[in-house]
Amino acid sequence: MLEKTVRMNALFDFYQPLLTSKQQKYMELYFLDDYSLGEIAEEFDVSRQAVYDNIKRTEAMLEEYEQKLSLYSKYKERTSKYKQLKALLVAGGCLSEEIGTIIASLEKIEEEGMN
Repeated sequence: MLEKTVRMNALFDFYQPLLTSKQQKYMELYFLDDYSLGEIAEEFDVSRQAVYDNIKRTEAMLEEYEQKLSLYSKYKERTSKYKQLKALLVAGGCLSEEIGTIIASLEKIEEEGMN
């Protein structure tokens, strides 16, 4: 469950502007503020089932956005490459060829993100 929550928070960070204000609020309360479905339902004066359905639909939308746009997966890939670069630099014995390879892969990720 924690892994799903972390993923949903990340997807929400990337795709929040694509959601309605109601979807944004439900997701904020549920995933960021750790409200229960009942607490959200009470706050919005709707049924617990309505909140559950809205959150499930929004989760599916976020996954669909990620499938199409890959912003989160590209972010994770870039972060991994930057960590590799940092490790090479800290090790001190890094080869310029290794750094060049990592930088090229970062540039490729960026180019794919623009297309």
